[in-house]
Amino acid sequence: MFTLHSASAGRHLRRRHLLGLALAGTVTPRLARAVSPPDSAAPIAMLYSALEALMRLGTATPFRHRYQQITPVIDRTFDLPAILHSSVGTRWATLDAAAQDALHAAFRRFTIATYVASFDKYEGERFELMPTLRRVNADEIVQTRIIQDTGDPIRLDYVMRQTDTDWRAVDILLDGTISRVAVQHSDFRALLGNGGAAALIASLRQKAADLAGGSQLDS
Repeated sequence: MFTLHSASAGRHLRRRHLLGLALAGTVTPRLARAVSPPDSAAPIAMLYSALEALMRLGTATPFRHRYQQITPVIDRTFDLPAILHSSVGTRWATLDAAAQDALHAAFRRFTIATYVASFDKYEGERFELMPTLRRVNADEIVQTRIIQDTGDPIRLDYVMRQTDTDWRAVDILLDGTISRVAVQHSDFRALLGNGGAAALIASLRQKAADLAGGSQLDS
């Protein structure tokens, strides 16, 4: 998945990228039981199938092609506007419409590029959806594990919220506790405090460009 000088370094970087997010044919993720996933888990099953397909394409496939392949899956799995609003916090309401639009476009591009860069090589990983859901108020927590080639599991839980049409992920919890939104909120607050929306937009654009390695992404 990662091109590094040591396997241990690769596993460490992979774990870090999973949070920063905190995908050749389609392969169905292994379920903890041979049952169809509940409605709230269906988007994650779709995501994991697409992630494994993306990994099997590998870096021999241009970054832009892999980016375009996974984009509709990311859009269907995550409520990116809700994630962005929570990550920015109360300052979102102080931004004008142009800044909000630019920030959403930059955040979306960065999020998709992160998945493409993180899942770029298949090494025998398995994706597992656990059968038990947890409910927190109106949200449901879909518990999953990514089993690495070493056999070591990485636990990722998805906070799913029902929209008018379907379920979407609004947060990712590493090890069941470390919130991606909370981590992003801390990072975003520092950038907004030092340079306003322009600084955050520039940072997200630069990170996406670095992940893409110069590949032209969507406009």
